[in-house]
Amino acid sequence: MEPKDQLDKDRLPQHLAIIMDGNGRWAKQKGLFRSIGHENGSKAVREIVEGCAEIGVPFLTLYAFSTENWNRPKLEVELLMKLLVSSLKKEIKTLNNNDIKLNAIGNLDALPKKAHKELMDVIDKTKNNKRMTLTLALSYGSREEITKTIKEISLKVKNNLISPHDIDETVINNHLYTQNLPDVDLLIRTSGEQRISNFLLWQIAYAELYFTETLWPDYTKNHLFEAILNYQNRERRFGKTSEQLKQ
Repeated sequence: MEPKDQLDKDRLPQHLAIIMDGNGRWAKQKGLFRSIGHENGSKAVREIVEGCAEIGVPFLTLYAFSTENWNRPKLEVELLMKLLVSSLKKEIKTLNNNDIKLNAIGNLDALPKKAHKELMDVIDKTKNNKRMTLTLALSYGSREEITKTIKEISLKVKNNLISPHDIDETVINNHLYTQNLPDVDLLIRTSGEQRISNFLLWQIAYAELYFTETLWPDYTKNHLFEAILNYQNRERRFGKTSEQLKQ
């Protein structure tokens, strides 16, 4: 039986996040330029978005470009930004046809003007779609996000807009980039690396983590379904005991 057919549709992760890793290594293994790896990585994005939409995952967040990625060689950064623009232009029809809303988190003002404009345009043209929310983490770093949040809340305290005694998880959540998204249930990282790399540190507090050796350009729907099946076979206790959950 195929992994997809084994899935319990009532126990799907509501919010799935993926660290898409391995484009460069995929290209290197094949003796190709890194740019070819990124282009094939874009094809994997399309496949995984389609897979999530097929089975009914309502929120998918992809780590597309981190704050640290700005330190990569200038030509590679320029290529990634051009690829972002061209991909957005190509996919807008597919997003609308599949009722998928595009969202973005991160320091978006740091993006080149053309990439920022294209991103905002696609976000606007898909804003009424309801089947799934696809979030791209662009120029995103969780430490930067948390620092921004602390500054914003501190300023409100200073201006007597909020009392320090009223600061709780809800207040913090409402100041994060992800304020309109639920906490992450399942975090997948491809390419064999087993670290979080400054991604959604607050939001993955109780997420299940899944690491795979598969490089991102080779990642398929079947790989996705296998990861979700693995997730469904775990017991999520949220600090409680197994006995408490049974009760």
